[in-house]
Amino acid sequence: MTGLPPLRDVIARHGLTARKSLGQHFLLDLNLTGRIARAAGNIAEGTVIEVGPGPGGLTRALLDAGARHVVAIERDERALAILGEISAAYPGRLEVIAGDALEMDAAALGTPPRRIVANLPYNVSTVLLVGWLRRIAAFDSLTLMFQKEVVDRLAAHPRTADYGRLSVITQWLCEVRPLFNIDKRAFTPPPSVTSTVVTLVPRPQPLAPARLETLEKVTAAAFGQRRKMLRSSLKSLGDAEGLLAAAGIDPTLRAEELTVEAFCSLARALDAKTKN
Repeated sequence: MTGLPPLRDVIARHGLTARKSLGQHFLLDLNLTGRIARAAGNIAEGTVIEVGPGPGGLTRALLDAGARHVVAIERDERALAILGEISAAYPGRLEVIAGDALEMDAAALGTPPRRIVANLPYNVSTVLLVGWLRRIAAFDSLTLMFQKEVVDRLAAHPRTADYGRLSVITQWLCEVRPLFNIDKRAFTPPPSVTSTVVTLVPRPQPLAPARLETLEKVTAAAFGQRRKMLRSSLKSLGDAEGLLAAAGIDPTLRAEELTVEAFCSLARALDAKTKN
């Protein structure tokens, strides 16, 4: 640990109040930030990418846990001076990038192995995740904090209410490992929901053969009308009955009843149909 002052003192000195428009909820509990940093595994090599560090509670924890190189992306200009102080306390180990993570290619930052570790702003968390999933081969792991309901969707099984498009795409590409919940009272200001930390570990190969673009198209159609039978919900893709027959799927099933592998079969059938 360095001689940096307590986070609450730093926030007060810089007047860094959380902004709802930025989805900010600051986690100041050192035990919890340390637990998140440890959950990220071996961070002594390669690059750790953090999005939305704010006052730097998790940033400090990552550096204290031995991260060799942390790249912190922060769009709130008010936090940059604070992060600069942390960088000075850990010479050569913290790189601060001012800007919007939605406009950056995280897969091009730093050197591999790359790990993303972040308490994500709630208002852009799923958008960021979907973008990273498209480049998932560039990362060793993603250790992220979301609203609990988002992690429930990521880890959901077929035949449950939380199972949907995000479940299918994420589980197709990654092993989903929910870790622990964080009570809303641990944050400043407290959000209205419980948060959950989850680690996503990219699979060596996707769970079953399919093209991402086609899998997205199939799941969008199926879950877009999830209460309907697939023979109805997939009509936007053309000959739904023929598509389901080619994939070996009962047309009276609904989207939430299909496994990830079954959706991949549908995607392959759609691609085969398009080629013919």
